[in-house]
Amino acid sequence: MSMRVTFLGTGGAVPTTERGPSALLVERDGERLLFDCGEGTQRQMMRFGTGFTISHLFVTHLHGDHVLGIPGLIQTLDFNGREEPLALYGPPGSKRHLRSLIEAGGYRPDFPITINEVRPGNVALDAAEYEVRTFETDHRNVSSMGYALLEADRRGRFDRERAEELGVPVGPKFGKLHDGEAVELDDGTVVRPEAVVGDPRPGRRFVYTGDTRPVDATVAVADDPDLLVHDATFDDEWAERARRTGHATGREAAEVAARAGAKRLGLVHVSSRYAGDASPIERDAASAAADGTEVFLPDDGHTVEVPYPDEV
Repeated sequence: MSMRVTFLGTGGAVPTTERGPSALLVERDGERLLFDCGEGTQRQMMRFGTGFTISHLFVTHLHGDHVLGIPGLIQTLDFNGREEPLALYGPPGSKRHLRSLIEAGGYRPDFPITINEVRPGNVALDAAEYEVRTFETDHRNVSSMGYALLEADRRGRFDRERAEELGVPVGPKFGKLHDGEAVELDDGTVVRPEAVVGDPRPGRRFVYTGDTRPVDATVAVADDPDLLVHDATFDDEWAERARRTGHATGREAAEVAARAGAKRLGLVHVSSRYAGDASPIERDAASAAADGTEVFLPDDGHTVEVPYPDEV
């Protein structure tokens, strides 16, 4: 089961010719989840071939560079004959504003849209094999939060050789054992699943902060995330501006990643002052990163596959 992350917009509040405003798409087993929707997101989706079939849109906060792509995307979905419902999620106090964006200019989409206000520290989406949990962020006294996609543990590996040694015939009993059911053999012997199935295997953990200062909640929301995507608007030279504007530097993002035990760190929300060269941000982050953590500063359109922890 694949998980792919596409960085649709990696720029800051002011777009550049290379970087659009914030938007990130996660594709998991055919389902598409969109995190933030800055201006031009729908064009980035066309440009990078992600398709429009998103089922959920998670908004970190209401600044324009994170939400102004919503009206155009909604209307395009409607023009294309969408019938499936779309669920939006935002921080406390966002529902009225998100509704205004959806209905910009008096537009009324024909497909159902639900808007869910979620407080930080709660589950926004509880799906069969994963949940999307919110956590509190710190962005200039704005109601804001990040999101963590946390998969449930997977079943342990089935030891076919051991099952055959115990006399289990090849066939349906293998499946029952792997599903956690005990089986009885022809001679009356009962074989229990723990005899042939290994320990549960961890699912994947993806964390997206949106705009924020370094906060403990990012560390607490997920142990050892496979991918942390963190605000890294500035390099060390502009650290004071990062503090004043409610953002983080590349170094600060790396320090958070080290505390969280992140395997990979993606640096986003790059200020337009780095339009020519964003390497100082990445260089600062790399110098502060924990051993073994992969640090990268993606361009728009960059994609990464997120493997299971036991398959790395």
